[in-house]
Amino acid sequence: MDRHSNSVRLGAAFWMPLAWIVLVILATATVGWWAIPAPDRMDWDHPGVGPGTVTRNAVLQGEDVSAAPVYTYPLGTDTLGRDILSRLIYGARVSLFVGLLAPLIGLLVGGLLGCLAGFYRGRLESFIVAGMDIILAFPGLVILLAVTFYLGAGLYNLIGCLGFLSIPVFCRVARAKTLALSDLEFIQAARLTGAGDLSILMREIMPNVIVPVAIYGLLMVAFMIMAEGALSFLGLGIPAPTPSWGGMIADGREVLDAAPHISMIPAAAMFLTVVSFNLIGDSLRTYFERGTSQI
Repeated sequence: MDRHSNSVRLGAAFWMPLAWIVLVILATATVGWWAIPAPDRMDWDHPGVGPGTVTRNAVLQGEDVSAAPVYTYPLGTDTLGRDILSRLIYGARVSLFVGLLAPLIGLLVGGLLGCLAGFYRGRLESFIVAGMDIILAFPGLVILLAVTFYLGAGLYNLIGCLGFLSIPVFCRVARAKTLALSDLEFIQAARLTGAGDLSILMREIMPNVIVPVAIYGLLMVAFMIMAEGALSFLGLGIPAPTPSWGGMIADGREVLDAAPHISMIPAAAMFLTVVSFNLIGDSLRTYFERGTSQI
């Protein structure tokens, strides 16, 4: 019994990344109460200074301009004299918002379509699979450029585009799992008891599909955070002055030799967050696979 429980126990590869994600979420949730400058507040006397620089020109959140206390920039400032720590935390809001909502759209829509395709098969499956293949074949960057051109760059437009592009991958995962489940004995037993298709889908198929699809969704969160960063770096993401990690990395590319911290600090935060979501997803996948195999 102990051997079984130890074999499926979640280890440091799960808890340490989870601690980092919780820390980032707590920081974004409480940043409005922190004694730091607003993310768009500029200090023209200290542009591009390194971590630990002391200033008397900082105006902290919620304070009057005339009451400028002595403030130390923990992570320095960017090329416009804006506090990197403040922009890093506010930028995390954007990255997490995009990273969580875009895969959620793909999970809900793609997961449902995948279950329907794998369960009913026939013409419906062919139609859904053909639609997913068309979406996969169409260049995603072209869709993003078209949406940006006609609707403008914005947070919700970006989430909608990335969510739409993630539908096929979730559909394929859900369809593959549904196909594997459809011929198992408990599904046949449900049919023999007189259960209808809707009942089998809701009570038997979807509860068994949601776990692997949700775990795959954690891996997609990491991908979406990277995608948002790359698109913001290219100018197709969140428009200024809203901070985002990709935009912060882009802000420092012209001064990498003189002030590498401007780009490297948000790049490190993005790296840790992406790796954390990947490790959490891999740990949960291993946990459930081992637990299922030993039942």
